[in-house]
Amino acid sequence: MTALTPSYRLSVASRALAAIIGGYALTALATFALAIFLPMSRAEASMTATLASFLIYACVVLWVFATRTAWRAWAGIIGSTVVLGALVWLQRQVTAS
Repeated sequence: MTALTPSYRLSVASRALAAIIGGYALTALATFALAIFLPMSRAEASMTATLASFLIYACVVLWVFATRTAWRAWAGIIGSTVVLGALVWLQRQVTAS
């Protein structure tokens, strides 16, 4: 049996953190964005977004471990979170005006 190298263990730990912490942040923002942008009543949009959040989180976790490197996983998580955050922020600014 081959020994696991420290760099491999660090990569797995980094992916786990990306999946747990980054996935949670991305899922929360995606849920918020869906609740805002879905063309339904507020209650229906919130319920639909909340139900979709379970699927989103599962897909994010699978994607993080399917990427080639931990750097790509972090880049995808951070990039998607920034884009969703910007969309939500812009929508809130337009609505507040």
